[in-house]
Amino acid sequence: MIKQKNIVLKSYPRGFHLITDEVRTKLHDLPETGILHLFIKHTSAALTLNENTDPAVRNDLDTFIDELIPDTYPYFTHTLEGIDDMSAHIKSSLFGSSLTIPISNFTLQLGTWQGIYLCEFRNQGGNRKLVATIYD
Repeated sequence: MIKQKNIVLKSYPRGFHLITDEVRTKLHDLPETGILHLFIKHTSAALTLNENTDPAVRNDLDTFIDELIPDTYPYFTHTLEGIDDMSAHIKSSLFGSSLTIPISNFTLQLGTWQGIYLCEFRNQGGNRKLVATIYD
């Protein structure tokens, strides 16, 4: 059986944000076993799995990725939507638009130190939309 649910995340500021609890809350009826596929419907934000305990990890990711791909890169030509738009597209392509997470015992099978991150690459990204597909 396949179930699909649209999730609208609250608006987050630019940066890396743990959204594991927000996703779990909106997916309260997980099957005993299955697979969750999460897809973000945006080209300037991404999803990733990473460290869920130490907030310094999120700060370091943000610092590194902004240093690697600065908004002010002088050769960007796609600038109609603001200085942070093209850099956000590149960053989202590097991180990716989807995650696949196993489900066992009615629970997402994340590792002890893993959490689901929203990678918000825009200064004013707004509410982000996810599609959650559960295969059981």
